[in-house]
Amino acid sequence: MAEKKKELNRRQFLGSTAVASAAAFTIVPRHVLGGPGVKAPSDKLNIAGVGVGGMGKNNVRNCADAGENIVALCDVDWDYASDVFKQYPKAKTYKDFRVMLEKQKDIDAVIVATPDHNHAVVAMAAMQLGKGVYVQKPLTRTPWEARMLTEAARKYKVATQMGNQGHSGEGVRLISEWIWDGAIGEIREVHAFTNRPLWVQGVYRPHEKPDVPDTLAWDLWLGPSPYRPYHPAYVPWSWRGWWDFGCGALGDMACHVLDPVFTALKLGYPTSVDASSPRIYIERGLVKETMDETAPVSSVINYNFPARENMPPVTIRWFDGGLMPPRPDELEPGRRMGNGSSGVIFIGSKGKLMCGEYGDSPRLIPETRMKAYKQPPKTLPRVKGSHEENWIRACKGGEPADSNFDYSGPMTEAVVLGNISLRMGKKLDWDGANLKVTNDEKANALVKPEYRTGWSL
Repeated sequence: MAEKKKELNRRQFLGSTAVASAAAFTIVPRHVLGGPGVKAPSDKLNIAGVGVGGMGKNNVRNCADAGENIVALCDVDWDYASDVFKQYPKAKTYKDFRVMLEKQKDIDAVIVATPDHNHAVVAMAAMQLGKGVYVQKPLTRTPWEARMLTEAARKYKVATQMGNQGHSGEGVRLISEWIWDGAIGEIREVHAFTNRPLWVQGVYRPHEKPDVPDTLAWDLWLGPSPYRPYHPAYVPWSWRGWWDFGCGALGDMACHVLDPVFTALKLGYPTSVDASSPRIYIERGLVKETMDETAPVSSVINYNFPARENMPPVTIRWFDGGLMPPRPDELEPGRRMGNGSSGVIFIGSKGKLMCGEYGDSPRLIPETRMKAYKQPPKTLPRVKGSHEENWIRACKGGEPADSNFDYSGPMTEAVVLGNISLRMGKKLDWDGANLKVTNDEKANALVKPEYRTGWSL
């Protein structure tokens, strides 16, 4: 009976019974080739990184530190990625991921850490070739792209992982075990917040047209997004704030901050989302322009989820740009909310639970309540090693990675739906099963993006 309970808990936690990737190479049992501690050549993945100048370099390093082979590195700006190229002198280098995938046949798995607008096209191309993929958060820029990647992962039977590393941590597991134990009773409301953006938002498109740096392949950087002249307002840092390229503060942080919420509350698709934000205008001559090409400087977004399993309907309230939810009465004077910059407050019928942005440092509040709480047994499996190592094991035929696309795909759909409500300026009713806004047909144009000629999934 204990084994059956453990199996069910894991299935609930992963949100998936997906079969792990069938390896495209033969792994020779370790005991045949030298015993514990000896890593046979066939035990190693050949990994490629696409978009390695930013967060991708950390993902690549974690895979290298785990003993895997880094065989290819791809970035559209070789100056930005030069330090990473130097660290792996044996890896072949590319600017175009399509050329890399066509020419280099020894790649087993691909890390995708480009700006958000290129996630889907790179990941899809790799999966279609049977390669496992690790894709930075948010998984995609739009709900349709997330659905397409989720379905492709099932079709091609490859190992997948989204880069919300907190999902491999202890906090999200403790929160789930405590909430399922009834520590704070029924939960009908959750508050989540972040101090992001740390980049520029709420601005209009620059009109200057500086020269493209010699090291940057600008057209490749744009990928499937509409063409526009190069400007340093987009590259290499502030692309997150522009709707054509990124998902603003919500897309950047919600896949971290809301991860324990989706897991512990077993959330699926919301029934509606209602967002509000400042509308900023600028007078340019006789024209009044709205700054609607970027995410706003701050926003409040309410997601409504239906009852599921033994849990009641719940509203998730999201705050960003420095806006904060009401401070709980139970929180001691001088004690910070969350980790100070981001966090979550679960509001239950019998109390409140607070944590930081990755589900870290979860505590019942006030602290006297935490100290009096008898914690339940740890029933959920714990991840050994890094988030990348969790994915590596899946690539080698192990259990599905914890944030595989069966889990992270639907979560991403829900998260980025909030941006569509922001852009439309109204409450949207959502039919998640059919991937459709039911009360505003114009909003559906933002669910599935138009790709530039020459690009497709």
